[in-house]
Amino acid sequence: MKAKVQPEQIVASMTYAQKLAQLQIVWRPDSAEAGSLARNGAGALFWPASAQATNALQRIAVEESPHGVPLLIGLDVVHGQFTIFPTPLAQAASFDPEVARADARLSAKEARSNGVNWTFSPMIDVSRDPRWGRVVEGFGEDPYLNAVFGEAKIRGYQGDNLSSNASIAACAKHFVGYSAAEGGRDYNTTDISVQRLHNVYLEPFRAAVAARVASVMASFNAVSGVPMHANRELLTDVLKNEWGHDGIVVADADGVGELVDHGIAADTSDAGRLALSAGLDVEMGGSLLSDGEPIVREELLDSERLDDAVLRVLRLKQALGLFENPYVDESTAATDPDDASLSAARDTAARCAVLLKNDDGVLPVKPWGQRVLVVGPYADSKDHLGAWVQYFASPTTTSIAESLAEALPESVVTTLPGATFFGSDPGLQAEAAAAAAEADLVIVAVGEPSDLSGEASSRSSLDLPGDQEKLIHAIAGSGTPFAVVLMTGRPLVVSDWIDQCPALLVAWHLGTEAGKAISDVLTGTVNPGGKLPMSFPRAVGQVPIYYNHESTGRPARTGGSLADKRPDVGLTGPNNTDDYYKSKYLDLELGPQFGFGYGLSYTSFELESSPDQALSVTLDELRAGSRISFTTIVRNTGTKDGDEVVQLYISDLLATMTRPVRQLRGFRRVFVPAGEERRVSLTIGWDDLGFWINDHRAGYIVEPGEFRVGIGSGLTSREFSLWVTPSSP
Repeated sequence: MKAKVQPEQIVASMTYAQKLAQLQIVWRPDSAEAGSLARNGAGALFWPASAQATNALQRIAVEESPHGVPLLIGLDVVHGQFTIFPTPLAQAASFDPEVARADARLSAKEARSNGVNWTFSPMIDVSRDPRWGRVVEGFGEDPYLNAVFGEAKIRGYQGDNLSSNASIAACAKHFVGYSAAEGGRDYNTTDISVQRLHNVYLEPFRAAVAARVASVMASFNAVSGVPMHANRELLTDVLKNEWGHDGIVVADADGVGELVDHGIAADTSDAGRLALSAGLDVEMGGSLLSDGEPIVREELLDSERLDDAVLRVLRLKQALGLFENPYVDESTAATDPDDASLSAARDTAARCAVLLKNDDGVLPVKPWGQRVLVVGPYADSKDHLGAWVQYFASPTTTSIAESLAEALPESVVTTLPGATFFGSDPGLQAEAAAAAAEADLVIVAVGEPSDLSGEASSRSSLDLPGDQEKLIHAIAGSGTPFAVVLMTGRPLVVSDWIDQCPALLVAWHLGTEAGKAISDVLTGTVNPGGKLPMSFPRAVGQVPIYYNHESTGRPARTGGSLADKRPDVGLTGPNNTDDYYKSKYLDLELGPQFGFGYGLSYTSFELESSPDQALSVTLDELRAGSRISFTTIVRNTGTKDGDEVVQLYISDLLATMTRPVRQLRGFRRVFVPAGEERRVSLTIGWDDLGFWINDHRAGYIVEPGEFRVGIGSGLTSREFSLWVTPSSP
């Protein structure tokens, strides 16, 4: 029987250079360099694109390296390996964590069968600025939604046993505050208060650590002037010591070397010293060794910190079962989706669509014979995979037009481009408008191409690119009923055309089976039940705009108008408590165009909510684990089966710090057949009613007082008062 590997013994037998080799993943080496790195005891490599090549590298590491330590094999499996699921932002729109778990579970199985054992996902950055291209990789503007979906992805990737041939190590990223980049410009400066850091940006990561995520990735930005790759207070004091993260902390690509550009490290050697000392365990980019020799002098690193980092890497490899079984069965390696994975991708994609407008019941498309015109650059396009997919990903199988033609055999479905993603061609709009006048229904398929969202894809404008908005106006002028289907990786500004648009379906980027899933929703085979995970602004100048903003001393109750007159100043000066002097824009209505949690259905629902107990609880009872339960009866009062999302929000009405006007603290998506009802229970407790105060060490508190609890669907809400009383003497 093979003796069980003892990581401590391996570390004790390593030289300083061999320890450093375990602590780096070299950025995209070629095959010859990868083999040399494995032979010299590298700790991790990126996936070499096949099970055979991966086994070859593992064989070199196990049989030829100084200690026979197998490799971590990393890859960004963000929303699919071969079978591509909806982007993470789209998944959040489902308000169904099972969508994220199913994606991660199938993705893990495909990836592990090919030798991948570590993914750099999920991204759980709270994203409040849609100009930032990476909003597509996360789960929107709400900390709670990010936490719940992040946990679901972690469970999906890691399963119940990391050593399973269907599990891979997850990585929660980017720790922390990366999404708060000024101006929504990727890699830019951030400035975050202590209370917002703890109450907003850190919360999803705290949940990820509680879910036993195997690794956490440091972010490119600085927090309070200290770049995260050298931020000991957050990487070590908070993440490892306070929260108890026992996995590894990995750098983002070249993030350690960029400490020189940040201006806090003299050179790459100094950068490596700072990062490892701060609590980083694995460097991504290869700047710890040069030609196999350490670039950081041994005496400059604490030996216990170094050994701790190596032990974390070895223990992850042990948990993955790599010491016992470093190889994969090449004969069973996945290379393409099978029928089951395609079915799962289609089902989950349809659950992510959000219906934002549907005047006069334009949708669903009627099944009897019609002349249906599909126009727009997305009519025939199969660019639905979204950001962060690899070149070997399975392409979208059918376009929207092809899928509709198949689903509507009694109708005549025709297509025209109508517009382009880039540039302008008035002739295309004229041709589309003329054809629309002869049609019974027009589907306008527009949006952002996949490569306009994701990393390094910040935009200063949130309008539809190219001449797509001109196309919508042209179709509106034809007088024919139409629906806009919006493919996007971020919230967009739709104010230029939304009033002319009878129906709007946000389809996001839905992956390999996008065309079929969108057709399923358009034809009513699937009733849309998604809700917005991120607000759609009225104008780019309104950004950042998010539902859970903090209370202000001058909240506006009416929108502005450029025609408004400033109140008469008079002899005693302006009456600056008048409504004119409130927090708003003179040229915009209040609030977003479409807010967080909003989404329609082809049917109608009524919600009847009530507490299951007296709405009073003591602090002692909350600390002891008491939870307040609310029951909602969801009635489908329409004629179609459908899904509704019950949402529970709290408001802390009086606190020692300014609190958000509302906070999501529970939700449940429920299927209700037409004419029937379903019962949903949601609870809140200690973790929901408190907040972190302006002190890293003082911690989390719940204060006595009145809380407002609102339960609704994103359209209507019923509110209750909950009293938290001081504890008994």
